[in-house]
Amino acid sequence: MKLIVAPLHEIADLAARHRPSHLISLASPGHIDATLTDAPPHRLDLRFNDIAEPRAGLTPPTEADVAALLAFAASWDGTRPLLVHCWAGVSRSTAAAYVIVCARSEPGRETAWAERLRVAAPTATPNPLIVTLADRLLTRDGAMSRAIAAIGRGAETAWGEVFELDLSSQGAASL
Repeated sequence: MKLIVAPLHEIADLAARHRPSHLISLASPGHIDATLTDAPPHRLDLRFNDIAEPRAGLTPPTEADVAALLAFAASWDGTRPLLVHCWAGVSRSTAAAYVIVCARSEPGRETAWAERLRVAAPTATPNPLIVTLADRLLTRDGAMSRAIAAIGRGAETAWGEVFELDLSSQGAASL
């Protein structure tokens, strides 16, 4: 049960190599995605800016966006990978990955998953608004937000590295 996280420029190669059943694209409004010759059969495309709080002229992630993310991820049976990306593979996609693993885990594992995320992706800086919205929808009483705040901002980078979270073994690894 692999969840692969990547920046946009890695998606075509990863889709061809790993043949995921599900793809989540998190992009800014008006952004045009890469063309995929090996497009996964199930795809969710969410459009919002990578912002931590609402700002004039920008589109924040909403509770409806996060609910759609959770519902889509719940439809994934794990037999083939789920691939999630944003522009840089640092903020929106890492938040989505964290939200998905928390949704598939019992409450109380939020800190362990945040720590695994940090090990797998030293540059990960999960979008705190996405995490806060998911925390509310999953009724985790702030545990997800506190866990992400505790790992802090990731290392500076222009592009995140491709990594995977293995939900079957509760482990994490870089690709």
